[in-house]
Amino acid sequence: MKRAIRLSRRAMKNLDSLLVYLEEEWSTKVKHDFVQKLDKSLKQIQELPDSFPESDNIRGLRKCVVTKQTTVFYKYSDTTIYVVTIFDNRQNPKSLERETKE
Repeated sequence: MKRAIRLSRRAMKNLDSLLVYLEEEWSTKVKHDFVQKLDKSLKQIQELPDSFPESDNIRGLRKCVVTKQTTVFYKYSDTTIYVVTIFDNRQNPKSLERETKE
């Protein structure tokens, strides 16, 4: 059974901000390449949610490194993959705790 993917409000906000940043500061191609990597990662999470390690910082969350700058933190049930946040790894790691309290 294929699990549905749901993004939290924070994950959607972070993704929107990241896409705007990539297009404004880099290029449409860089943005497109990132979207493809994210899509591939989400499909892998959807098919094999246990294939990514649990977060060292936040219990109950798993992490998927999309690029060296971006990590997806998620949890899942039998029917749903819930993306808690899309985290910019260049941020202070302590801000991750705030981002996952939703």
